[in-house]
Amino acid sequence: MYLLNRFWFGSATKATENMDSSIAQGPDHDRPALGQEFAQFGAGCFWSVELSFQRVAGVTKTEVGYSQGLLHNPSYSDVCSGTTRHSEVVRVHYDPKECSYESLLDAFWARHDPTTLNRQGNDVGTQYRSGIYYYTPEQEKAARESLEQQQKKLNRKIVTEILPAKNFYKAEEYHQQYLEKGGRFGYKQSSSKGCNDPIRCYG
Repeated sequence: MYLLNRFWFGSATKATENMDSSIAQGPDHDRPALGQEFAQFGAGCFWSVELSFQRVAGVTKTEVGYSQGLLHNPSYSDVCSGTTRHSEVVRVHYDPKECSYESLLDAFWARHDPTTLNRQGNDVGTQYRSGIYYYTPEQEKAARESLEQQQKKLNRKIVTEILPAKNFYKAEEYHQQYLEKGGRFGYKQSSSKGCNDPIRCYG
C-alpha cells in the first residue's frame, strides 16, 4: 500500500468517538468450514501477505482484514488513522490434512522482516506490526517454538507479538485478493499453489 493512502484526515475523531474495546477485543467467533481450521497473521501490508498464503498448498481460502484493535467495525480509513490499534491481518482457512500449521508459520517468517517494529519497508505504523494470532493452545505452542527457532537465525531481536486471535473485521471488498486481481497497475499475479514468482507489493 502506498504512503499517499496512509493518512486520512478527519478519521481520528470518528475512531475515538466509536471505541468499543469490549467487542473489538473479543474472540473471533467465526467458524471455518467443516474440516478446515483458521490461522491469522499480521506481517505488514496485507495485500502481499495474502498472496503468499494463497500460494501455500492446503490453504483453501484467505481473507484480509483488521484485528487486535479497539474500534468495533473499523474502516480502512479508521485503521490508517493510527488511533485504533488494529493490525492488518490475513485470516487463513486451511485443511490440516493437507497443510500443517508449521508450514503456515514458515510462510509467515519468509514473507517479512520480524525485527522491524511497526514497520515493513516503506509502510510505517502500528497496523503493520508483526503478529501471530492463535486460535488454539496447540497453535500458540507451535508459534512460540517457531519464534525461538527463528531467533537463533537472526542477530536482531524479533518483535513479533503472539496473542489470541480476536474479533476479525473483514476489509473492504476491493482489498480482497488485491494482487491476484491486478493491484493498482492491473498486472495480475499468480496465486497458483507452489508459485515462486516474486511478489510485487502493489501490483
